[in-house]
Amino acid sequence: MGSVYEDDGGRPSATRAGARAPAGAAARSAAGSRARTLWVEEPARRRRMPDPVRTAAVRAVLVVAVTLTQATVAFLLAVAGSWLALPMSLGAVAGIVVATWGVLDVWITRQTWNQRYGVVSVPSSTARGLRRDRRRARRAARSGRIPVASGGMR
Repeated sequence: MGSVYEDDGGRPSATRAGARAPAGAAARSAAGSRARTLWVEEPARRRRMPDPVRTAAVRAVLVVAVTLTQATVAFLLAVAGSWLALPMSLGAVAGIVVATWGVLDVWITRQTWNQRYGVVSVPSSTARGLRRDRRRARRAARSGRIPVASGGMR
């Protein structure tokens, strides 16, 4: 029988010469059911990050990973009493500064992107009500009627 990830159309496949397929495979093949495929499309739960934000995030993750590795090595060298502990510790401190910059870069890039491209122009309920009142007043003026006060602010 083939792998559960193969799309073999329900046909049995032998893994070694002379191997027989189990009886269930023949029944499944006769029933016409298909094996589960490897790739199944699912809708995304969240929207994709914009390219500049994603680039900054990848850069930050790489810098943080290198910094954590460097700090771990510095700690192990300090425990071992090696002369390399001091240069590695200084490098780890510099790495922490760079990693902090990287994380702040993601945050600032995200905020900048949202300010430039992410604003959804939706009028507030107050503005909508004022516009509705003005529209009613214009229609009433055109038709020659006296507008009815609806409580809107002017």
